[in-house]
Amino acid sequence: MANLFLIFFMPFIGTALGSLGVYFLKKEMNPKFEKLILGFAAGVMIAALMWSLLLPAIEDGGYINSGIGFILGIVLLLLLDHLTPHLHLNDEKPEGCKSCLGKSALLVLAITLHNFPEGLAVGAGAGAAEQIANVSFAQSLALSIGIAIQNIPEGLVVAMPLYQAGKSKSKAFFLGSLSGFVEPIAAIIAFFFVSGISGVLPYLLSFAAGAMFYVVVEEMIPEASKGEHSNLNVIGAAIGFVMMMALDGIFA
Repeated sequence: MANLFLIFFMPFIGTALGSLGVYFLKKEMNPKFEKLILGFAAGVMIAALMWSLLLPAIEDGGYINSGIGFILGIVLLLLLDHLTPHLHLNDEKPEGCKSCLGKSALLVLAITLHNFPEGLAVGAGAGAAEQIANVSFAQSLALSIGIAIQNIPEGLVVAMPLYQAGKSKSKAFFLGSLSGFVEPIAAIIAFFFVSGISGVLPYLLSFAAGAMFYVVVEEMIPEASKGEHSNLNVIGAAIGFVMMMALDGIFA
């Protein structure tokens, strides 16, 4: 049980560690550095959804069931993005919008929403380790470590704009860390859901993969590609992808 809780909470720890960067960096984040770390996070997530989620889902439930779960994950995030008011990372709050949440609240809400599928992925991966013979506990740990690593720059990307917007360093750190707290909650829910209902594992694994895919394509890649030096996000993505691929191989 202690090992499971380590898996569940490791991504949140990564987010908190990233948010700590607000104490050490200048108020203005270097745009080149931001593009690099956003690309890195995207690369980790692409590799994670392929090797740690989709492939075990296909092995357990076949291509059709996994495809259904993948599409459902994309559709749900598409609906949530449409129904829930939020900002992208560098958006400004619309003028004259009295009913809108403040920029800080919207930023935290956006990242929290997008962290939920990562938590589902971690919980489903731990469930897969218990139910699929070729999936080990070490592989589910690798998935958790990979998401925790990509959460480090993500936590920084949340905390720094909050500090730039006038929040104190302590408040920026707290809110940045808070955006990742949904992940262990989602992981625990997913794990017990998988353990309690027979046959749901391939759908949940591929569902989490689809939701993560949506986050990468809709949020991370466009954000990292804006403006000059967009090739830096490609370099970052390649580094993140290879790192996650290596982690999966090491823990296989």
